[in-house]
Amino acid sequence: MTRIVLLNKPFGVLSQFTGDATQRTLAECGLPADVYAAGRLDADSEGLLLLTDDGQLQQQLANPRHKQAKTYCVQVEREPDEAALAQLRRGLDLGDFVTRPCEALRIDEPDWLWPRDPPVRFRKSVPTSWIEIRLTEGKNRQVRRMTAKVGFPTLRLIRVAIGEWRVEGLAPGEWREVGLDKSPSATRSRRG
Repeated sequence: MTRIVLLNKPFGVLSQFTGDATQRTLAECGLPADVYAAGRLDADSEGLLLLTDDGQLQQQLANPRHKQAKTYCVQVEREPDEAALAQLRRGLDLGDFVTRPCEALRIDEPDWLWPRDPPVRFRKSVPTSWIEIRLTEGKNRQVRRMTAKVGFPTLRLIRVAIGEWRVEGLAPGEWREVGLDKSPSATRSRRG
């Protein structure tokens, strides 16, 4: 039986099970044996990471050709205007590639948000705001590069959904198994 695990990857943890002695890895989360990440999140990003024991499903979930929409809540410096959001939506030339069109909108700070450890730096003179970005690709540090390109550097990046799978109800380091039909089966849930 194929296992699919939803993990709320904490800030500072690599999306792999091994690293050098100074790095935090998925091994600290107490995940089931024989599951592997289907995609990645940078160590300085948080939120939903899918893991599975099915190599074919892992490749399908990670492959941008299958266009699984990924949704991010992004805290940025300053307050982007509609022109900046329109640039994000149209797609951007980041030098080594041009991003596909995506969805981008201003949102309030999420009320379900957990505190980050360490906290995001606070500067009295520079306000922050939140954007929701939904895209169907996921190149290295893409969301951070996109917000920086339009003049609003990312301070905090949280992936909240991949397709129909959502991080809701999982604290950082917690995970749960779900069925292939994308609905929670709640067969097991654990805090790492």
